[in-house]
Amino acid sequence: MAAPTESAPAPASRLSGTLGVGSIVFMVVAAAAPLTVIAGTIPLGVGAGNGAAFPATFVLCAVVLLLFAVGFCAMSPHVPDAGAFFTYVRHGLGRPLGMGAAFLALATYTAVQLAVLGYIGAAIDELVTSYGGPSIPWYVWTIAVILIVAVLGYRHIELSSRVLGVLLLAEIAIVVVLDVVVVGQGGGPEGLSTAVFDPGQIASGAVGIAIMFAIASFIGFEATAVFRDEARDPQRTIPRATYLALVIIGIFYAVSSWAIVSAWGDEAAVAEAGANPGTFLVSTTTNWLGPIGGHIVTILLVTSLFAAILAFHNVAARYWFALGQNRAFPEACGRTHERHGSPHIASLAQSGLALVFVVIFAVAGLDPVAQVFAWMAGTATLGVLVLMVMTCLAVLVYFARSGADRRMWHTRIAPTLGLLGLLVCLVLTIGNFATLIGGSTGLALGIGAVLVVVTLVGVVVGARGPAAPDGPADLTPPVLPRENA
Repeated sequence: MAAPTESAPAPASRLSGTLGVGSIVFMVVAAAAPLTVIAGTIPLGVGAGNGAAFPATFVLCAVVLLLFAVGFCAMSPHVPDAGAFFTYVRHGLGRPLGMGAAFLALATYTAVQLAVLGYIGAAIDELVTSYGGPSIPWYVWTIAVILIVAVLGYRHIELSSRVLGVLLLAEIAIVVVLDVVVVGQGGGPEGLSTAVFDPGQIASGAVGIAIMFAIASFIGFEATAVFRDEARDPQRTIPRATYLALVIIGIFYAVSSWAIVSAWGDEAAVAEAGANPGTFLVSTTTNWLGPIGGHIVTILLVTSLFAAILAFHNVAARYWFALGQNRAFPEACGRTHERHGSPHIASLAQSGLALVFVVIFAVAGLDPVAQVFAWMAGTATLGVLVLMVMTCLAVLVYFARSGADRRMWHTRIAPTLGLLGLLVCLVLTIGNFATLIGGSTGLALGIGAVLVVVTLVGVVVGARGPAAPDGPADLTPPVLPRENA
């Protein structure tokens, strides 16, 4: 690749911004798509997992992820560039594995974005037809969404943050109203559910499937570190945003799912979730808040999906940006817009990639929910668990080697416990992967093979490719002064 001539101004290569804790939390929680989880994941966890005790599974998963976050945040001040999993693994385990993690992360976030793109196309069509509008193929709506996201992703990150903030507050508000009404009236005919406090019920049923669905609901929380360069005072902002996002998501999921189960009663909730998972939330809302509440939830489900797509697009674009700066991708991907300060070329590349895949799905005649959403969401769940396991290992190795932080809880105990918990989740996900994607064992093996190949390609690129001259490609983990315990 030709170097810039001396007369040409060097392109900007550093993202900029003044995002505070609130703005980053908004983007991360929006990526988790809370209303989508309430509408889609909770019925599956209740109906096919551990029944009325499923809300407690969110608490268990949140604890595991908080343990992971302790080491993740402790290492954050020692990782001077954005890139989240990529940079953590690179500093802890070396450039080849770091590059493998970068390729896997890009595939993972692209997969989850594609999953939601399929879902939103079907959801918009259903919404429009329910109000008497024409039925239009799902991919037409999806392509329109891609174009809108492309415009927002091209602009400064603050614009996306404001859009996500408004949409997120709306979707959380309707669920909080439902929670307050149900709990305020003492639940349904059986009163407030007590299954979440019974260890026997928590461990009953298909608890492995329950954990798998619950852990998938947290995808995106770790993206706080991706926005490091655009954060105000990142050494404080990133850890605070990570913990706050996890706590908010965990409490919201646990309380809301408990309230919804209580609205029906334990046995009735399991029966309804198993028989009608697609309308479980809408039916609950209509029963308790009336038809208007049901309509509002249907509309906000679409905005929730859009918020998730925009959030995951921003994360994926920043992986393109990091790979461009590390010269694994064309150098242009590592440039920033002169006026907007955004990774505009990386953002356009991600939009183009999403468009290509949607066209392929449409030509192949895949169902947007049963196939596109299920397959891609399952792929993302498996990918992000592997990435978190690699990151936990990187944290442990980095601190053992550098001695940059001597706090045992932050650098040894919590990361080790988090690693063990994540390994359990990974084993359960692999064992139930065919169920997660709603497909065959052959399809599950094929998806797993694709993720392995993508990771190996990244490892090879990392082993052979040249390092960038600046900080993002400095492959030697710095040995920093030891801190007091």
